[in-house]
Amino acid sequence: MCGIVGYVGKNKQALHVLIEGLKALEYRGYDSSGVAFLNNNKIQIIKEKGKIHNLEVKIDFSVTSNLGIGHTRWATHGEPSQINAHPHKVGKITLVHNGIIENYEELKLVLKESGYSFISETDTEVACALIDKLYNEKNDILKVMDKCRNLIRGSYAFAILVDDIDDKLFVMRKDSPLIIALGNDENYVASDVPAILKFTNRYILLNNNEMAVLTSDSVKVYKDSNTIIKKDIDTFEWDMEAAMKNGYEHYMLKEINEEPEVVYNTIYNLIKNGSEELSSIFPDFSKYKKIDIVACGSAYHAGLIGKTLIEKYGDIPVNVEVASEYRYKKLFYNNRTLVIIISQSGETADSLAALRIAKEHDVDTLAIVNVVGSSIAREAKYVLYTKAGVEIAVATTKAYSSQLAVLSLIALSMINNDDNFDNFVSDCQKLETQMTNLIKKHNVYRDIALEIYQKNDIFFLGRGIDYALAMEGSLKLKEISYLHSEAYPAGELKHGTISLIEKDTPVIAIATDETLNEKIISNIKEVKARGASVILLTTSKLNKVGDYYDYKIVVDDNNELLQSLLTIIPLQLLSYEVAKLKGCDIDKPRNLAKSVTVE
Repeated sequence: MCGIVGYVGKNKQALHVLIEGLKALEYRGYDSSGVAFLNNNKIQIIKEKGKIHNLEVKIDFSVTSNLGIGHTRWATHGEPSQINAHPHKVGKITLVHNGIIENYEELKLVLKESGYSFISETDTEVACALIDKLYNEKNDILKVMDKCRNLIRGSYAFAILVDDIDDKLFVMRKDSPLIIALGNDENYVASDVPAILKFTNRYILLNNNEMAVLTSDSVKVYKDSNTIIKKDIDTFEWDMEAAMKNGYEHYMLKEINEEPEVVYNTIYNLIKNGSEELSSIFPDFSKYKKIDIVACGSAYHAGLIGKTLIEKYGDIPVNVEVASEYRYKKLFYNNRTLVIIISQSGETADSLAALRIAKEHDVDTLAIVNVVGSSIAREAKYVLYTKAGVEIAVATTKAYSSQLAVLSLIALSMINNDDNFDNFVSDCQKLETQMTNLIKKHNVYRDIALEIYQKNDIFFLGRGIDYALAMEGSLKLKEISYLHSEAYPAGELKHGTISLIEKDTPVIAIATDETLNEKIISNIKEVKARGASVILLTTSKLNKVGDYYDYKIVVDDNNELLQSLLTIIPLQLLSYEVAKLKGCDIDKPRNLAKSVTVE
């Protein structure tokens, strides 16, 4: 969740690189930031609470430095404050950290007995002190890092500076993402791609439990303190231009506008060579009798839609679980179980842990991820990549839609019928235009947003797939506008929660399933009779004049496998317009992070 950037080189000023890198990582979510850099043979630290701007104004950019590390912190241990911000320095060791040290209290007691004292509330300062203690004993930082892997429990990505080593940057990782990027007479470390895209697109993936030493002209990766590992150099597919706003007011709005192209690219990347190619790319689903879909947040909601489609077209029972619960519950596996992990970043901590549990039970795993070479992509038996590109806004839109597209293709592959495949391809050809036309209806979403943005409570209703879409619509509204909203199966509302409906309470009702339309209209009339202000989201085919709604949004009809990709767009844009009216920080909502790499 936190962001790390580091630089060692001959060509650039470290402070400029660090600040540019941290700004590129702002989308991950943070509450403080800081830098440490070599200045006149001494490590200098500057850190501040709040936005990076607060840090930036404290920095003298005329300082010449060829070595430094930077950090954006999302608070876990200790409140957001200057003292708790990274980097931390103890003795000769300065470091930044992404992750959680689970046994830090135990280590802290031992270190106090050795004479160490602590000024912050963080687990990171404890790790810093531990490394310093061991370095004083061994005077070999590689051996110290090697030993720390046996002493520290939890997750970590460390970037480390050592007082008496003025030309090297040391890094290590376990269960938290870290990459090494390569330049000419300069090298970088970062927790995510955007931090270094401005400077280079060549990189090395640092795997779990690996360590590395970076100088301006070399990178050495170690399995242990004595064993160097040969690593492949890869090239990033994305570029910096793809991460810019391109004239849009917010990244979220830009990314919603990219959804038609993203969905097209995701689908056609997998079906371009016909149904035979689709069968060869996907696992043989016929050998499975049970599927578990495991994910978090919006990816979980995508999984719920996947469940409905796979069960209907594949005739396979599907269980959808929140990853943070799945990893701790009793699991019922057999040799005909498939576990599907959905994650935008491919680094989501709970989802990665669930994947590893499935592997421990020798169960087949399939990853649906956006980031090539991410931990989940590398560790799963099968991988299907979405083609969302760089997604900067914390609230996902285009990555979620690309996950829906892949799940739709999985359901399609289970039908095994050429006519169905041909019809699907034909429907895809009109989908991009339908999505684009929906996005253009700004005035419709704006007008409805004006009616609801000052309300205290909003309810979403749906049945079947529409309930899963209601959950995602409610989450979007909460994430970026901070309005309280809840999603319910439409038939469940009267079992208690309808007591909360009063005059002018906004209720957003989704009705796109013809087989359930009469049922949900009855539910809508129940809330309307109690004074609710109803916003109906329906399809052209089901569009009827009635007295049971106050506002209406109509989406085009399409193949059932693709319909959700249309239905979600008005919900995303409505949330965006509400948040904009409320003056919220849409791309970086409070307390949230883009990539959740801690439990």
